[in-house]
Amino acid sequence: MTNKFPYERIIVTGGAGFLGSYVVEKLRARGVEDIFVPRRNDYDLVRIENVRRMYDDVEPDLVIHLAAIVGGIGANRANPGRYFYDNLMMGVQLMEEARLRSVKKFIATGTICSYPKFTRVPFKEDDLWNGYPEETNAPYGLAKKMMIVQSQAYREQYGFNSISLLPVNLYGPRDNFDQQVSHVIPALIRKCLEAIENGNEKIMCWGTGSVTREFLHAEDCAEGILLAAEKYDKSDPVNLGAGFEISIKDLAQKIVEMTGFHGRIEWDASQPDGQPRRRLDVTRAEDEFGFRARISFDEGLRQTIEWYKKKRRG
Repeated sequence: MTNKFPYERIIVTGGAGFLGSYVVEKLRARGVEDIFVPRRNDYDLVRIENVRRMYDDVEPDLVIHLAAIVGGIGANRANPGRYFYDNLMMGVQLMEEARLRSVKKFIATGTICSYPKFTRVPFKEDDLWNGYPEETNAPYGLAKKMMIVQSQAYREQYGFNSISLLPVNLYGPRDNFDQQVSHVIPALIRKCLEAIENGNEKIMCWGTGSVTREFLHAEDCAEGILLAAEKYDKSDPVNLGAGFEISIKDLAQKIVEMTGFHGRIEWDASQPDGQPRRRLDVTRAEDEFGFRARISFDEGLRQTIEWYKKKRRG
């Protein structure tokens, strides 16, 4: 018999989204029945009156804040002001109102985009303040980073129990394949499958392909969040990752092979690459609450491709 999950009434902002769907599933698997997922049409959490109304309606003992206005490099470049303001206001107001209501615990999920552009690899949590983030997503990254400051300040002054988690780039079934906002893995999968369907001989990819990224399956990330909910009660930020890196060029080749696309890849070097390298030091998560990624990258990619193929057929 597993131990009972220590919280009963839980708000999961962003619970209807990609990562959120896995978090809600894993909460239910742990026996939690009272899970509230705010929908934007009912509770626009950028507005303080809606944050207050949600807390009044639900009276949670745990808040898992996953909601974010987010997208790839193109979306970040097109919306720097919106990505800064909306993400900042959601985080600041949700945590403040949780504190005022003595919510037992608040989990702030940030972003790897908060790290400085030229962070030493692997990224250690102690290096978070050693420079400015990569310019194309700095407004988003800094807005989310403020939750770390808020968490630490609130713990020091009010004894409020909040934690800050920093997931690396996520992927997996249920990811967003919308061409306007999708990240690199769904974008590449979609390009390859559409090229096969249309008989195209090439696909075009942004940048040079030389930068590296680390990817974490959303199901693994959800497990890390819930382990932290159960076992971690400090405001020191914690990386959630898989502890490896792959170049975008190698990633594209892998996806080309897995999808069965036989054409060529062309790179548009006039488009930005983003941060030069990404790989996390993941020892703090393992030491503090026993988290390690379980799903291999190849297996996770296969799952994602198959899921999207079924979605296109359906």
